[in-house]
Amino acid sequence: MIKIRLKRFGKKRAVSYRIVAINSRDRRDGRPLEELGFFNPISDELTLKVEAITKWLAVGAQPSETVRDILVRNNILESNKSYTKA
Repeated sequence: MIKIRLKRFGKKRAVSYRIVAINSRDRRDGRPLEELGFFNPISDELTLKVEAITKWLAVGAQPSETVRDILVRNNILESNKSYTKA
C-alpha cells in the first residue's frame, strides 16, 4: 500500500519534514516514490505539489493523519472524506 506521509530531516530541535509518497512497509526515512511537498512546523512554512498529491490520491494512496489534516487545512481534501485506516 502506498502512503502519503512525513519524512523527517534537519537537525535536532530544528526539524523539517518532506511530504512524500512511499510504500507503507518502507522505513520512515527511506527512499520515497515521489516528493510531494515540504513542511516546517517551526516557521509554519508549507509547500505542496497539488497536482502530484491529487494524482497519488486518485491512484489509491492513503495519507497519514497529520498529512490528511494539512491537506484539509489547504482545501486539497474535503474533511468528511475517509482516507484513513479502515
